[in-house]
Amino acid sequence: MSLKLLERYSMSSLRNTTHFGNKTVEKNQKSALVKEVFTNVANKYDIMNDAMSLGIHRIWKNAMLDWLSPRNNQRLLDVAGGTGDIAFRFLNRAPLSKVTVLDMTESMLIEGQKRIEAQKYQNNLNWVCGDAMNLPFEGNSFDAYTISFGIRNVTDIQKALSEAYRVLKPGGRLLILEFSQIPISKLQKIYDLYSFKAIPKMGELIVGDSDSYKYLVESIRKFPKQDEFLKMIETTGFENVKYRNLSLGIAALHSGWKV
Repeated sequence: MSLKLLERYSMSSLRNTTHFGNKTVEKNQKSALVKEVFTNVANKYDIMNDAMSLGIHRIWKNAMLDWLSPRNNQRLLDVAGGTGDIAFRFLNRAPLSKVTVLDMTESMLIEGQKRIEAQKYQNNLNWVCGDAMNLPFEGNSFDAYTISFGIRNVTDIQKALSEAYRVLKPGGRLLILEFSQIPISKLQKIYDLYSFKAIPKMGELIVGDSDSYKYLVESIRKFPKQDEFLKMIETTGFENVKYRNLSLGIAALHSGWKV
């Protein structure tokens, strides 16, 4: 094989691959691998969130809703919404609104529908099994789009952002809550030590699955830093894009508007 053909083949291979934690996989395999992870952890997902964040994920999600400021008669699309945490919080604040919870893992949606809040708000909720990169909704349909701790698991983040832009109404709001990077290197190293050592062990103890939580920790480190992700959102067409660090940057909230 000539050098030029080899280079062309190598570039083509790179375009067709992506990361799954620290592993390199074919792009068309990642969704199935991510789905397997969340299928494995679905029945203990909420318990693990409390354990590995020491309950702080609840504060972060409330901060997300504070910034979103839900109002009655809005339509929210919560992507990767799984067990309904964001949906229920939204409806607690705006009980006359409608929320569509979309997740590609059916077992996560099933767990969400078992929760007491799902019965309370059953007339306000729509549970949909679907893909963030190919949303099964018409354009200009929703007043708000949220995704919490899900965007980093998407194979093509830019495509998911484009779909978010498409389904939002003009004047609609995008809010993304995701793990991020602490800007102070010494603190980041301490956090890394906790993440890579403690979280997989918790996964083994609570869920009986350390590998899934090893992937989830690795996926955080592959996700773009705050400023880089802000630029990706702007590239999609969103305006007035901003972010806020939570807990020193362990998590970050990104906000944008479809004008």
